[in-house]
Amino acid sequence: MLIPHSGLDLTKIPYLSSRRIPDPSSDESFVQQPPNNSFPMAGDELPAAAVETAADEDLVEILEEESGRLDIARYVDHVRDLSAGAIATFEGTTRDHFAGRRVVELRYEAYSAMARRRMAAILREARARHDLRRLAVAHRLGTVPAGEASVFVAASATHRADAMEACRYVIDEIKASVPIWKKEVYDDGEVWKENSEFFERHADDPAAVATKRGGCCGNKVRVQEA
Repeated sequence: MLIPHSGLDLTKIPYLSSRRIPDPSSDESFVQQPPNNSFPMAGDELPAAAVETAADEDLVEILEEESGRLDIARYVDHVRDLSAGAIATFEGTTRDHFAGRRVVELRYEAYSAMARRRMAAILREARARHDLRRLAVAHRLGTVPAGEASVFVAASATHRADAMEACRYVIDEIKASVPIWKKEVYDDGEVWKENSEFFERHADDPAAVATKRGGCCGNKVRVQEA
């Protein structure tokens, strides 16, 4: 309860000047209401400006072949935040087999500038959907041997559900919409692979599918048997 001082004009206090001050002699209680510009509470939708400001601190990298392995610890450290109660990560690695064939390595190509812009947009979309603190995403280009990471996503949030769901959203969107292509190299041949997520999303859009197939790797889809 707020108790007015006899010599204090409450209307001069910025917090109270825009509110009706009840008569102390009446039965009304002085109930303190939160100001209009109070900080958002859990579950509140963040203003677009706040999302954009936070997005400026996100880390997005497309790494050329000579960059070597992804520095996983660096991306995790980037998303650390004292106000975060959880850090979730996703690490996509090259497996050593596919459909009964031994995979030696993956080789990635991309429209690098376009891929980076799209990945940055995906992080902004993730922020609009979830209450997040910090984000980082990185994707290698060139050769990625079996057992090594090609893509990494890290997200920190106050609560684990937001961090985990953000990681899922980011990697799913990368697969579905970022212009990165991969070739699987086997011990008895090789083949350019196209992400099924893209075709599932654009199944009713022949023009989009044609554009994807006509991209930097669309005309290379083939199997070369040894």
